[in-house]
Amino acid sequence: MTTSLTPARLRFGDVMRVGGTGLRTRPTRAFLSALGIAIGIAAMIAVVGISFSSRAELNRQLALLGTNLLTVAPGNSMEGGTTVLPLEAPMMIGRIDPVQKVAATGKVPDAKVYRSDKIPAAESGGMSVKAAQLNLLDTVTATVARGTWLNAATAQYPAAVLGSTAAQRLGIGAVGEDTQIYLGGQWFSVVGVLDAVPLAPELDASAIIGWPAARTYLFFDGHPTTIYTRSDDAYVNDVRDVLAATANPEAPNEVTVSKPSDALAAQAATNRAFTGLLLGLGGVALLVGGIGVANTMVISVLERRPEIGLRRSLGATRGQIRLQFLAESLLLSALGGLGGAILGIAVTAIYATVQDWQTVVPAWATVGGVGATLFIGALAGLYPAIRAARLAPTTALATP
Repeated sequence: MTTSLTPARLRFGDVMRVGGTGLRTRPTRAFLSALGIAIGIAAMIAVVGISFSSRAELNRQLALLGTNLLTVAPGNSMEGGTTVLPLEAPMMIGRIDPVQKVAATGKVPDAKVYRSDKIPAAESGGMSVKAAQLNLLDTVTATVARGTWLNAATAQYPAAVLGSTAAQRLGIGAVGEDTQIYLGGQWFSVVGVLDAVPLAPELDASAIIGWPAARTYLFFDGHPTTIYTRSDDAYVNDVRDVLAATANPEAPNEVTVSKPSDALAAQAATNRAFTGLLLGLGGVALLVGGIGVANTMVISVLERRPEIGLRRSLGATRGQIRLQFLAESLLLSALGGLGGAILGIAVTAIYATVQDWQTVVPAWATVGGVGATLFIGALAGLYPAIRAARLAPTTALATP
């Protein structure tokens, strides 16, 4: 009868079971090591998820508001002074074929907004008075939060609509004939309050009155200070190229043309840069977690020398010892990675829900995060596994 000296082969299930034994015998240490990995992964996934959720909300807003809004405003003269747009500028811009909507506002100089006539003149709250054409609301995609917008009748009389910030600063909630503000030395009834206007934020801190009323009560000169245009999407850039010359043919270089959605896109780019910084911090946390796993595995090898020596004496090969400790390290990292992924998704979902956003966590972030933990776990466990496999059975068994 012959006895085979060929070492038994470990199946995948056996490797996982043996690797898991080391974690079950030291649960507190395993939990703390996995927690370090989980914090790093959770930070990375949460940063990516919140960034993508914010970007999705921005894209949704742009889809609703449109990216075809262009604004025209006076620039600076060659001498450095301020310029004015011609009275006919809105009408001339409306003649451009791809232009679909045109609306203008005019800042009323030296007109301040107060809650009453008892407030000191210096405490104006930084609010401005703007005369507006009636189609402004539709052109800038603004909505009325309370009350109503100006109409052909109220635009003739001392009636005002407040931007969201202006209403907050003035402490105005209800609107109507009984709600009045002291505007440019005149009493005006507040007939409405707007929601925030993302593409025209200058309206938020303004009191808006009708164009005829501004001329009658506040001696407005009629020159527009901002002209808003909506164009066919396919011709936005073409319209942008000719707006300055159309608005002021005599001095097109003294006209400023801007696209408000570009400012939102720039804001998103800034957010992406900030996201990159936070991802770097998450990577550092993940590296620290990997070092914790390596430290745990090295200590585990030192504490379990008798076990290693016994296994070698019973026929376990060096490769099987290496595989055992490498599997233990991978299991430890996988637990941290999966826990971190769940935690990161949960943080993203909670934050997005609070902000009333759609929760967006890209699949590559979750898969990549767990994959990164396995890679780090393999690196962290490689040296301890090799060190354990090199122990001679007699040396390991002799260790007290």
